[in-house]
Amino acid sequence: MSLVPAIGRRGFLRTACKHCVGLGAMGTLLPAFSQTEPEALQVPARFSRPAIESDEGGLWALMDREETKLRRGSFVIRDDALNAYVRDVVCNLAGEHCPDVRVHVVRTPLFNASMAPNGMMQVWSGLLLRAENEAQLAAVLGHELGHYLERHTLQMMQDIKGKAALGMFFAAFGLVGAIASIGVYASAFAFSREQEERADRFGMHLLKRAGYDGTQAAQVWDNLLGELKVRGGEDVGKRSILFGTHPPVANRRDALLKLAGEPGGRLGAQEYQKMIAPHRLEWLRDEVRRGQYEESLALFGRMLKARPDDTEVLFARGEAYRLRDADGDVQAALDDLMRATALEAAPADSYRALGYLHRKRADAASANTAFEKYLTLAPDSPDAGIIKTYLTQAKP
Repeated sequence: MSLVPAIGRRGFLRTACKHCVGLGAMGTLLPAFSQTEPEALQVPARFSRPAIESDEGGLWALMDREETKLRRGSFVIRDDALNAYVRDVVCNLAGEHCPDVRVHVVRTPLFNASMAPNGMMQVWSGLLLRAENEAQLAAVLGHELGHYLERHTLQMMQDIKGKAALGMFFAAFGLVGAIASIGVYASAFAFSREQEERADRFGMHLLKRAGYDGTQAAQVWDNLLGELKVRGGEDVGKRSILFGTHPPVANRRDALLKLAGEPGGRLGAQEYQKMIAPHRLEWLRDEVRRGQYEESLALFGRMLKARPDDTEVLFARGEAYRLRDADGDVQAALDDLMRATALEAAPADSYRALGYLHRKRADAASANTAFEKYLTLAPDSPDAGIIKTYLTQAKP
């Protein structure tokens, strides 16, 4: 299902989420870590389902209902191979808790993973797009498992007073509600500094126990902050609606690296990129539709630094430049789209975007050539009719 009705309007997510990042996934800047090493943490035994008549059992039942809604929703990605892969990553981290965790991969272009106390975990496509390898994904999911193992979310639920507030909390674990009000939820239901510190230390413990390179946790943080600083500046932690709950700390990267110890361990880059490849172009389209062009351009620039001839990302960056249409963007878009279409296996979308760009520049001949190529590659595309109209109008 296309996300255009839900996220296609530029202003929608701009007002809802100026700096989009997960509610739980490493979403709070931390104070300095305590001296407790990750290896000293003890993973608890599997949790028993509480009796339904208890307060905790009632909360679990309500969360089960929300999970049923999520499972039936149209934004869940129903790719058995991808879901099995992500679940395997979770199980590598969770150990004996694996049977209690149910992983849902959800299509929405925000950096987010979250975990409910009943074992429901959501992994959003915006996170999968941004992770560079399996170890980085595991770093984020390990952090969420840390909150679960420490029962932080359950503590938060038990502290919430009033049905209205509890309803808002449950909406944060749904899809559309979380997108529309992510800033409100992040402010109202943020974990404490101590809880975030514990989750990071627990996550690092799980990451290293599973054989991953722990330094990738710091790399994920660096990459995300690089996007947010484009709009928020160096002090984004002070002004972001998601980072404003706690004071920013400049040494978080150093703290994570200290927890990680010496580099080394599994990265899983090739396997990871192969697994997300069938969905990657659509996730790039979703990122452009988000309308946060400055952040998206920072992301695409980082991706192209690693793979300069990545035609999918060249298309996405060219399209972001074309739609932003600021000073110099027409030429920047033209450079990226011409470069993409000169390479093999360029996405059909790149020819359409190039056609629109030439049309804007009043270069009818070049526009027609690009549009014709687009229709050849994607004859059944939803916009084929309007593209054919452009071709008819351009004929003498």
